[in-house]
Amino acid sequence: MTALETAVERLADRLRAAPQSKLRRGAAAEGLALARELSARAQSIEFPDREPVPMPDAGVFVVADQLAVAGHDLAMALRGAEVARLSDAVVLVKAAAERCGL
Repeated sequence: MTALETAVERLADRLRAAPQSKLRRGAAAEGLALARELSARAQSIEFPDREPVPMPDAGVFVVADQLAVAGHDLAMALRGAEVARLSDAVVLVKAAAERCGL
């Protein structure tokens, strides 16, 4: 498992365990914003000639799974890519976790 996958799984687990009140106070929105960013990055690598399709808002109780899927997709897309791109994605995940207070 890559550092990105580890960081994404850690945050997704925290979002899954977070109370509904914390999710509604912004943690879910932060998780969705991160999932959308990671998804857009993965799509840009996999389909460079196509505009990324935005990840839909499926609700506060689904955001952890959306984040996990987007993070794993990006990790797969980055396999063999330069370390700087992977490190940048890990920094994004850790920063989002801090903003969520998780």
